[in-house]
Amino acid sequence: MLLTIRDLAKQLQVKSSTLYAWVAKGKVPSLKINGLIRFDPDTINHWVKSSAFIAGVHDLDISDAGTLQDIDAIIARAKRDVYTPRRGRPDQDRAKTKEVSSGSV
Repeated sequence: MLLTIRDLAKQLQVKSSTLYAWVAKGKVPSLKINGLIRFDPDTINHWVKSSAFIAGVHDLDISDAGTLQDIDAIIARAKRDVYTPRRGRPDQDRAKTKEVSSGSV
């Protein structure tokens, strides 16, 4: 039996409008039958499992310290590339270095 927008929205605990937007953007697998949007439960279950990730970490083995050190090195290199003397440094607090004029009007 195929699911309706209402059925799937309730199952995923999202608003129907969110589900309509996902369908329009092709983010969720759907069928259009005579202008009606329907969802195959098996396809949806596969989609949910393949789209899911835990706590924002996808396929990252946090037990591998070398990988995390590599990520830190990449971030540090990106900061060096982006922050130049003209643009400022990441550790520079412009509010502290700004001089306040002595009030001559």
